Amino acid sequence: MAAPIEAAPTRLLLVDDEAGLREPLADYLVRQGFAVSQAGTAAEARSRIAAEVPDLVLLDIMMPGEDGLSLCRHLVESRHLPVIFITARGEATDRIVGLEIGADDYVVKPFDPRELVARIRSVLRRAGRGPAPANDDLDYEFEGWRLDPLKRRLTDPEGAVVAISSVEFRLLLTFLEHPRQVLDRDRLLDMVQGREAHLFDRAVDNQVSRLRRKIEADSKNPQLIQTVWGGGYLFAADVRRVAA
Repeated sequence: MAAPIEAAPTRLLLVDDEAGLREPLADYLVRQGFAVSQAGTAAEARSRIAAEVPDLVLLDIMMPGEDGLSLCRHLVESRHLPVIFITARGEATDRIVGLEIGADDYVVKPFDPRELVARIRSVLRRAGRGPAPANDDLDYEFEGWRLDPLKRRLTDPEGAVVAISSVEFRLLLTFLEHPRQVLDRDRLLDMVQGREAHLFDRAVDNQVSRLRRKIEADSKNPQLIQTVWGGGYLFAADVRRVAA
């Protein structure tokens, strides 16, 4: 009988200019079963990603040359990669900026490596890197728009692909799974980011605004994602599951 095929390890890219932190952390993550590549600059990270796309990127913000915020924006918009910031900048405004750019989580140095591993696994689950749920081979269709949950691809009524970050994807998917239901901010925090992401209500509002600019005909007068004052948000469109 043929031996069972082992699943390939999850590939992480660790980007940090501090070799004294980066290398021991990489060794620890390898011991936890991950395949880890390293980069000391954003330019080196771009080169490594071009050679082999990782499953998740661990990214420092303060680096010489291109900083982590700029690289994160590129990764979520063009590569749709999950990103966790690991940084010494722990102020609330720094967290909000990082998450609004599209990062999936934000871990402040110094941190317990075990906590980081837990966050990595949580982000991977939310990013759909685990087993696919039933019916995930069906697209979501609304008002001529279509979202492919497996390819994480959004197309407009004319068939053009619209780039969305991983956070915007999960936010839209949450609305499509609960059409015509009022979702308050606390529930959105749990369903989209998870409590461990330490998001704030205002960050949810900003993510909704970003998503509206991409799918609404007039984002200042939204018809699809409606604000329910004192209650949260409601996706006011019929949603169908259709064959891809």
